[in-house]
Amino acid sequence: MRLTTKGRFAVTAMVDLAIRSGNGPVTLAGISERQKISLSYLEQLFGKLRRSNVVASVRGPGGGYCLARPASKITVVDIIVAVDEPLDVTNCSAKGDCQDGKPCMTHQLWYGLNETIHEYLGKINLQQLVDGQCKEEANPAAAKEMKISAQPATV
Repeated sequence: MRLTTKGRFAVTAMVDLAIRSGNGPVTLAGISERQKISLSYLEQLFGKLRRSNVVASVRGPGGGYCLARPASKITVVDIIVAVDEPLDVTNCSAKGDCQDGKPCMTHQLWYGLNETIHEYLGKINLQQLVDGQCKEEANPAAAKEMKISAQPATV
């Protein structure tokens, strides 16, 4: 499995949005400029994120996007799944019909990896990424040693 730019850009844009969301709606043009992501691509991604209730849109002057729920309640897997990014390393889309309608010899191995990836990304929430980014901006030298912890988020 390889996470495409769709998933990577969606997570990056959501971190940008979450960092700035305390000041009101955030424009996609601003995210586009800061993150060097095409505005039209962001519009596609945020349409999917909105339909999945990850973000909410605000129309009119001063409009833009805001989080649909607290950053601590939005996981990385929520974001990736919302933009239709597949998290599957099996050849059968996890159906178990890899080889002539039956599971292949290594189906359980790849299916288990799917579960592990999904579980790991489900334990990391947007607030953790924001907190990590804020620490990095405050102390770049220490940030090189910092790793994102996959500990379940406290609510």
